[in-house]
Amino acid sequence: MIDLYAWNTPNGRKISVALEEMALPYRVIPVDITQGAQHAPDFLAISPNNRIPAIVDPDGPDGSPIPVFESGAILLYLAEKTGRFLPEDRRQRVAALEWLMWQMGGFGPMPGQVHHFLSVAEADRAYGLARYSKETHRLYGVLDRRLAQVAYVAGPLSVADFAILGWAWRHERHQVDLADYPQVRRWYDRMMERPAAQRGFAVSLS
Repeated sequence: MIDLYAWNTPNGRKISVALEEMALPYRVIPVDITQGAQHAPDFLAISPNNRIPAIVDPDGPDGSPIPVFESGAILLYLAEKTGRFLPEDRRQRVAALEWLMWQMGGFGPMPGQVHHFLSVAEADRAYGLARYSKETHRLYGVLDRRLAQVAYVAGPLSVADFAILGWAWRHERHQVDLADYPQVRRWYDRMMERPAAQRGFAVSLS
C-alpha cells in the first residue's frame, strides 16, 4: 500500500490519476497546505522541499521502503515500478520525457502564477497577470499543435499525459476556454472519460 501525501491541487491529482491508471493500491495522507502542514518535520523527512505530493512505497527497489518527492520523479518511479505508461520504443520514450519536462518546467509554473495573481488585490495584479496569462495561452497553443499530430502527447498514453492533465483540469481557474484549443479539448475529454482518471479525480485528497 503506497502512501500518497497530497492535497487537492493539480500536482496532487497527477499522482492520484497515475496510481489509479496503474492499479496500484494506495492510501491518501492529506497534507493541508492551507495550514502549513507541508512544513511539519515528519513531512520534511519525506519531502525536503516542503511541497506536495510525495509518496512512500513500502516495497522499494530493494524491498525496503523508499520515499519519493517531486511529482515528475514520482511519475517516473511509478512507471518504472509497474512497467506501464513509459514507452519502450526509444523515440516514444524520448517524447514522453520531453512532454513530462515541458509540463514540469512550463505548463504548471505558468498557470500557477496566473492562479496567484488572480488572488491578489486588483491594483497589484495587472502586470503579473498579463505576463503569465500570455505565457499560459502560448503553452496551450504548443500543446494544441502537438495534439493535432498525435492522440496522446508521446504517441501512446504515458505519464506525460497524466502530468499535463492535472493542470489542464484547472483550465477554468486560469481563465482558458478550451474551445480556443480544439485539439486540447478533444484530448482532455478523452482523458477525463477514462474510468481510472475519474477515480483519480474523485478520491479525496483533503
